[in-house]
Amino acid sequence: MNLHEYQARALLKEAGIPVPDGDVASTPDEVERIARAIGTGVVVKAQVHTGGRGKAGGVKLAADPGEARAVAEQILGMTIKSLTVEKVLVAPAVDIASESYVGIIVDRESQRPVLMVSPEGGVDIEEVAATTPEKIFKSTIDPRFGLLAHQATAAAFRLYPDIKQVRQAAVILQQLYAAFIDAGASLAEINPLITDDTGNVVALDAKIAVDDNELDRKPDIADLRDVSAEAASEVAAREAGLSFIQLEGNVACCVNGAGLAMATMDLVKFYGGDPANFLDIGGSSNPDKVVTALEIISADSNVKSILFNIFGGITRCDDVANGIVTATKQLAFDLPIVIRLTGTNEELAVEILEGAGFSALTDMDEAVQKAVQLAQEAA
Repeated sequence: MNLHEYQARALLKEAGIPVPDGDVASTPDEVERIARAIGTGVVVKAQVHTGGRGKAGGVKLAADPGEARAVAEQILGMTIKSLTVEKVLVAPAVDIASESYVGIIVDRESQRPVLMVSPEGGVDIEEVAATTPEKIFKSTIDPRFGLLAHQATAAAFRLYPDIKQVRQAAVILQQLYAAFIDAGASLAEINPLITDDTGNVVALDAKIAVDDNELDRKPDIADLRDVSAEAASEVAAREAGLSFIQLEGNVACCVNGAGLAMATMDLVKFYGGDPANFLDIGGSSNPDKVVTALEIISADSNVKSILFNIFGGITRCDDVANGIVTATKQLAFDLPIVIRLTGTNEELAVEILEGAGFSALTDMDEAVQKAVQLAQEAA
């Protein structure tokens, strides 16, 4: 789950990190009121879950409340990478002397958090990693002890030659790690971490991504989810108890079990196709879940064929079959469906499907090849 910048800034401020004051607004009137309360020049920043806001025109400076209102009218309602801007952050404009990047991410290889710092801040860190990787410095954090003072200080020396700024930055890094742990985050970054015209180190922008597996333990963080900023298909899938990730291919996959879903996607690629999604209906599926899965899949205009790959263990094949029959009666779509069912109540499932005019395969390779072929013929 991604947090908006204004939400991430609030968590950093709670951790003690110096962050400029600011407030969020959803109308030009609110923007003007906030700018008037700030009393100086402000920056108006689009709040969407994507990067490149500045390049897209979603970040603008304003010298006075009237100008702030005018730029808010430009930003609110605009589309950035298919996301509509519904809120903006209004914060004081700050004179920047230098910009750095600091971030903490979970590294799967070491299975530990990794602190990353770079004196090249204010730009996409991916671009820095690709063009000048020697400017990114990493330090693995032992979760038993957290980010130790000497580690934070060594990282801060990579950013600043001035000892006063090093000390400030070291404290901020330890506070960032505390915020990272408290939020159950998989990523927490400040870009840019700046020095202002007085020499103080300040967090000017913030990004936090929370591990979805942490949300049950952290309801206060879960309450920060903004479903309006998420794809409607992913919201519907989550509410139905489905694991769903949208991809860019044309062979939709509806599978029970994450491992089988990954194997199915690999096999689609092996036979020359491209999966349109990862969709796991779970181990205790019911017909309603299958109906929702087909609603989500059929709404994707890129999909040219649908592949069901069900291995019935806890999942009952007849439940899936009933769901397919119910969904195809309710939904108006003409996409070809390939069904592979094997396992619990397989015979009953085949009877249900055949009674509705469907056929079912038992060989996984045959089913995947057929789904790929149908998608290619329809493309």
